[in-house]
Parts: sequence; structure tokens; C-alpha cells
Amino acid sequence: MARKSVRDVLRLDTVDLAALDPAGRPIGPKNKKEAAEELADTGAELADLQEALYAEDQRAVLLVLQGMDTSGKGGTIRHVVGLVNPQGLHIASFKKPTPAERRHHFLWRVRKLLPEPGRIGVFDRSHYEDVLVPKVEGQLSAAGARTRYREINDFERELAESGVTVLKCFLHISPDVQRERLLARLDDPRKHWKYTPADIDGRSKWSRYQQAYTAALKHCSATPWYAVPADRKWYRNWAVSRLLLETLRELDPKFPPPAYDIEAEKARLLNADPLA
Repeated sequence: MARKSVRDVLRLDTVDLAALDPAGRPIGPKNKKEAAEELADTGAELADLQEALYAEDQRAVLLVLQGMDTSGKGGTIRHVVGLVNPQGLHIASFKKPTPAERRHHFLWRVRKLLPEPGRIGVFDRSHYEDVLVPKVEGQLSAAGARTRYREINDFERELAESGVTVLKCFLHISPDVQRERLLARLDDPRKHWKYTPADIDGRSKWSRYQQAYTAALKHCSATPWYAVPADRKWYRNWAVSRLLLETLRELDPKFPPPAYDIEAEKARLLNADPLA
């Protein structure tokens, strides 16, 4: 019997956030030490595959990271995506739309930041912000939400057809761990910049955000979602790294053949006189 992959285990086929354990370890290492050892091995293979993807220059990967505040989007980028050559990366973060952005379709600003062929793109938040926040704040009707869900599905199918593989990770954190992490930011002067009073406003709407996430995860499944337990940072990082690794393994990028005669170039190099 074939061993289940991380994608098999973490894929969200039925969306029930209440049934998901934010501190769970459904597959893989059971402690921080094991996770660190496996992450080092994963990083080496990720770097090789990313280099081949960059050299191939035909396809791209888009890693979408969504989750409540403090779920670890930035930490995942640092510890997972930081394992590969930054030359082959494109990282984008989406905050509240500016007045100029609001004058356009909500996907306009997203399209501008898609990864080029050969790159791994990372979205710290994403186009899903435009169905989550407006819904929670009562700025988007039920009909408007359904329209955006449909447009997101069409958009992600379009990406797939154009050679962009979308890997969507929902970083699932508990309210208790979020409180701990917000308090840690307030207790550490080096982390004050990461805190904003709006974090408490968002926390007070926790149940509404869970409902909005449930709807988005359920209705925007043109490409699959993966639920990553995020209460344990070490497990979160391991899980996302393995999801990315399995995605790149499946793409199986190849280094292109040289467009020159190797032996002839060796002869030229050996016979060339740099001082002539």
C-alpha cells in the first residue's frame, strides 16, 4: 500500500474548520527536532528543483498563504521559501486596497504581481482578502460574494492553463495561540512594529472570519486548499515545505540542453589567450 503524501492528508475535501485541530500533527514528524532535520533535507531538494524550474523558464508556482493574524505567513516565508535561491522568487503582500486599486477590478492588483515563468511566487495574503474582509465588514452582499467566488475560480483555472501551478495553504491557528502571540509582540520592543490595534478588532470578529473562511474554502476550490495546523510553528513550516516539495516533484522541471557544442567550447576555452 502506497504511503500517503502530505497533500493527501492535508487536502481540504470537506470544509469543517471546527473539526480541524490547529495543534494537530496528522502526518510527519512528532517533535521539533525531527522536523528540523527533515526541513534541512527538504531544503536541499527544494533548492535543486527551484534551480531547475528557473533554468527551464517555462512554468511557475504560486504559493498562496492565508490565515488569521499571527498564523505565521511571514514566518513560513522566512523558514520555508528562504531555503531556495531568492533570485528565483517573487514575494508579494496584499493589504487593504488603496483608493487607486479600488477603482479597478479586485483582481487587477493581483495580476500585476503574478510570478513570471521560472519563478516561485509567494502571496502573503492574496486575492482572498477581497472576499474575506468585505464579507466580515458587511461591505459585500451574498450575491457579490458569489460573483467573486466564481471570478476567483475562473482566475485560478486560467493560471493553471497558462502554466502557473497554484498551491493554496490555509494556516489554521487557534484563538488561544493567537492571543499568546499577540501578547508576545506587546512584550517585546523588537516586535512592537508587528502589532497594530486593528489586530484586536479583527480578533473580536473571530467567529465571523471563521464563517467567511469556511465559505471561501468551500466555494473557491477550482484548485485545492490545504489546511496546515499552525499552532506549532515547527510543524507549520515542515508541512508547507513538504507541500511545496511534492508540488515541485510532480512538476519535475528539467534543466534545458545547451544550445552550443560543449566540446567545441572547451577547446575554445583551453586555446584562448586572454592576453592576446
